[in-house]
Amino acid sequence: MKAAVFREYEAPVEIAEVARPELQDGSVLIEVRAASLNPIDNILRAGYLRQMLEISFPHVKGYDVSGTVVEVGKDVKSVEVGDEVFARPNQMDAGAVAEFARIQEDELAIKPANITHEQAASVPLAGLTAWQALVTKGNLKEGDKVLVHAGSGGVGTLAIQIAKHFGAFVATTTSGKNADLVKELGADLVIDYTTQKFEDELSDYDLVIDTIGGETLARSFEVLKKGGTMVSVKSEDNDNLAEKYGVHFEWFFMSPDGKMLAELAKLISDGTVKTVIDSTFAMDQAANAFDKLATGRAVGKIVVTVK
Repeated sequence: MKAAVFREYEAPVEIAEVARPELQDGSVLIEVRAASLNPIDNILRAGYLRQMLEISFPHVKGYDVSGTVVEVGKDVKSVEVGDEVFARPNQMDAGAVAEFARIQEDELAIKPANITHEQAASVPLAGLTAWQALVTKGNLKEGDKVLVHAGSGGVGTLAIQIAKHFGAFVATTTSGKNADLVKELGADLVIDYTTQKFEDELSDYDLVIDTIGGETLARSFEVLKKGGTMVSVKSEDNDNLAEKYGVHFEWFFMSPDGKMLAELAKLISDGTVKTVIDSTFAMDQAANAFDKLATGRAVGKIVVTVK
């Protein structure tokens, strides 16, 4: 099958012929219709995670996938051939920018019927990250004040909507040109990071979702109230700032979760959550898609149409 691969760390992305994944008893094989890109794709290719994640070469790219089930393992009960599904596969099964992909049954959900495969592929990793940051780690409650950093990004666009669904007051940072977008998604207060310092504008927040790290993470502690929570998907090191400010600090890698993804699919089906796609590329232009990802300026998600 054809797939987007890199052959060694820091190598360019290319389209190559690779073996189809082998079906396992608890998995399904899908014909991929679309995949989306995430920052971890380029972080992995650059070799920054080589001490944490062992990969083989050529390595197939992609952690977000939507497609049609074409084979079903003997232990699979919830889906059958012909079902349209989407998922964030685990590290061993990752490889979404390909003609076929293997997904474990407990990591998939039925694709909402009211969206395209491109839209569905834009959701899993970012949506699960947002849900787990807000709900699982952040213990979000109705009436909480939440700051979502990078509100126009892949995680941010979904985090704003999920937080509003749970009844939070949501502030977000973005550039002025994306202010209207994040307001349409539900943001109550928009901070233009190019002209404003969020720590001068915000105070007594219950929860901050950090997707940037570094200086932004450090400054974010200033907006939390005592006993508030900082959840970061970028850095596990907070230089003891959590203790200094009397707040909780959580750092995590998202986990694939089919049941949680199904909950998110319900919100998409009823129109509570909408997808945001920056741009779409054909599979033979996957290298260009990854180059755009590297700019860090995508609004929403970058998607590769496979079929």
